[in-house]
Amino acid sequence: MEQLENIDFAALAAEYWPVLLSGALKVFGALVVLVIGLRIAGWLSSMVRKQTSKRAGVDETLGAFFGSLVRWFVTAAVIIASLQVFGVQATSFVAVLGALTLAIGLSLQGALGNIASGVMIMLFRPYKNGDFVEIADQVGTVKEINLFQTILATLDNVKIIIPNTEAIDGVIKNYSGYDTRRCDIVFGIDYDDDMDKALGIIQTLVDADERVFRDPEPFVKVTNLGDSSVDITCRLWCNATDLWNLKFDLTKKVKEEFDAQGISIPYPHRTLVQKVAS
Repeated sequence: MEQLENIDFAALAAEYWPVLLSGALKVFGALVVLVIGLRIAGWLSSMVRKQTSKRAGVDETLGAFFGSLVRWFVTAAVIIASLQVFGVQATSFVAVLGALTLAIGLSLQGALGNIASGVMIMLFRPYKNGDFVEIADQVGTVKEINLFQTILATLDNVKIIIPNTEAIDGVIKNYSGYDTRRCDIVFGIDYDDDMDKALGIIQTLVDADERVFRDPEPFVKVTNLGDSSVDITCRLWCNATDLWNLKFDLTKKVKEEFDAQGISIPYPHRTLVQKVAS
């Protein structure tokens, strides 16, 4: 008790009060900067996400990615500012953060490359969901595009996952890239058959099909004298969505009409000539 009585609390308060007050003000200031900064980060992130998604042709995933990117950058800046208000030297903190970021970046090169490629795909849109494409030697319908990979479904419904770096580095064939496509079909007839009659049959069937465009004009010509057949080529323009059904239907109709008109589609064959020594 005597020791407590000998302590001059007034002197201690006078000595340490400015320090405590200064510390409390720093803590309060740092908290204010942190709270306001985090709110601003959330607001900017939401605004970037909404504005990006409103732009025509921009994927929603890209808007979310840019929104998250803005949030993290602003949050990092707010934390550094809060530490400075609190009295922490931010220079060393930034150096450590930079070294840590570099180490993480080196360890995640592949993932970061996929993200960068995903952003390019979403910005330049060489293909989109629902397109029928050939990517990295894989053919299928695009089911999903995210920041890391492109997912295809093949014609027999096999799921193909392609890393975005491989998708963007190679040649991309987008069969759905245009609204119109050219349908090429080759019919072979026997050398003994009437070519003009066969041409007339095909031309009549082509003209009767409403899916075939009149401009460009349908091309129906003899294009090749093969080993076993005279080849007639059809080049027809149509809507991309009609391409396969048009090809299948026209092939069937031509075969049926050839049969009805006595025009044969020959099997491959060879003529052997034997020379007899005299």
